Amino acid sequence: MQSVGDDLIGVEVSSPRAAQSLADQLRAGAAWLEVVAGIDSVVVRYDTLNIDRDAARNLLKNAQRELQDVSEQQATLVEIPIVYGGDAGPDFATVCEQLQMSAEAFVALHTAGEYEVDMLGFTPGFAYIGGLDSKLRVPRLKEPRVRVAAGSVGIADGRTGLYALQGPGGWPLIGYTALPLFDAAAANPFILKAGMKIRFVVADRS
Repeated sequence: MQSVGDDLIGVEVSSPRAAQSLADQLRAGAAWLEVVAGIDSVVVRYDTLNIDRDAARNLLKNAQRELQDVSEQQATLVEIPIVYGGDAGPDFATVCEQLQMSAEAFVALHTAGEYEVDMLGFTPGFAYIGGLDSKLRVPRLKEPRVRVAAGSVGIADGRTGLYALQGPGGWPLIGYTALPLFDAAAANPFILKAGMKIRFVVADRS
């Protein structure tokens, strides 16, 4: 646990799932102005007019003690259907060429594993999904796109990225999912959360 700003404290945790569990627990209380879960940490912002740093640290220590053992929790598994290549994945052919891999081999490898959502990132709901096979590692684009459609699937730097909303992006796009990743009418509008398990499956192109 360490101070990362005048009104910020960072708490190290063991995994993305532990970070999300602790963040959910802290958000349920009224002590924090903001709670942000990362890959292996949670950062909280507190009101310095109403609570001092020592009291804030004690509250966080108590929350850590009360946190369930996430290793014993069953993570939610979400299947993400993907249409690979074509208009759905404009960089797919280039990525396969970079990797010296056939399209069939790429899809087989990408759909073979079970992954985990590390964190939600730079645009609202953007999911960083870890565990990508090292054989599929490619860099980000030299020139990011101004507009990437919601549902786009990219890979870069050892992760798969899912765009929940339309926005800019610099990840090579390999496909598209029609699964709604955002529901404005829902209490929790983004369906993915850190710690969730992910399995990619090939979608029917029709």
